[in-house]
Amino acid sequence: MSNRLPPLTALRAFDAAARHMSFANAADELNVTPAALSFQIKSLEEHLGAPLFRRLNRAVELTEAGQTLAPGAAEAFRTLATAWSATRRLQDNTTLTVTAGPAFTAKWLAPRLYEFAQAHPEIDLHFSATLRMVDLARDDVDVAIRFGYGPDEGVYSIPLREEWMTPVMTPELAERFPTPESLCDAPLLFDDSIDFLRPRCDWPTWFRAVGMSFKPEHGTHFSNADHAVNAALAGVGVTLGRRAMVVKDLYEGRLVAPFKVALQTKARFRFLCQQGMQDRPQITAFRDWVLAEIEKTAHISDEFKIIPVEDVPPK
Repeated sequence: MSNRLPPLTALRAFDAAARHMSFANAADELNVTPAALSFQIKSLEEHLGAPLFRRLNRAVELTEAGQTLAPGAAEAFRTLATAWSATRRLQDNTTLTVTAGPAFTAKWLAPRLYEFAQAHPEIDLHFSATLRMVDLARDDVDVAIRFGYGPDEGVYSIPLREEWMTPVMTPELAERFPTPESLCDAPLLFDDSIDFLRPRCDWPTWFRAVGMSFKPEHGTHFSNADHAVNAALAGVGVTLGRRAMVVKDLYEGRLVAPFKVALQTKARFRFLCQQGMQDRPQITAFRDWVLAEIEKTAHISDEFKIIPVEDVPPK
């Protein structure tokens, strides 16, 4: 039996039919007639010398040979599609696709993008605000910005500025609650999106960091950090604001952080792209811009006593 590969068109027809388990649906996907698709599969079976499908009255099913071939064919076409997409992207230095979490997109990226667009009118930005895990090679994504601990194996990764959290509120609310002790009577807002952090970076931990044993039991909970910050901006209450989410509002005076004690976590935002792609012009431009924007407000961290959460006394 010859090891020569059969025609790619015949393998493509088989892959589509195996995925749909329908010649008609496979023909629709490939934009050919069912007769043409059936001819390609017959030619593949002749090349193999064995049937790949059992033809039933209104359906088809894979034979043992078809079941053996189907996974490898599917993986081969996925690999080919990924390689082709990556190769096409190499020819494009004017499009940049970035994915970041919804909160980071809303509170950090979106308010600053005008400056990037002005400095780089030649780059067309595409954003996907999602926390979904992405494959940088397969999903047509150039840059991912993610928050957590890592490690980021197999990709180019640079950590962004260290992340800390401190109570933030409007200036008007700060007049009503001028001390940490007064926060016991304040309407507290909870950002549940950071519940995964270990050790925990939550209200009870912050109160222990300032020498209080208060453990709040009531308050409004938000699943997204930007919603908690927006509620604080509206004067609804006091939230334990994460640096990246509140630094622009602190810098511009819409929020204040009156107590100057912050919890620091080892979790970081990281700038990720495919290994070897970090020097593409649009990725370099975006990375340099992100780092420069972070430095514009870096001095705000100097105003705080920053306590690593690992150093806070246990409850």
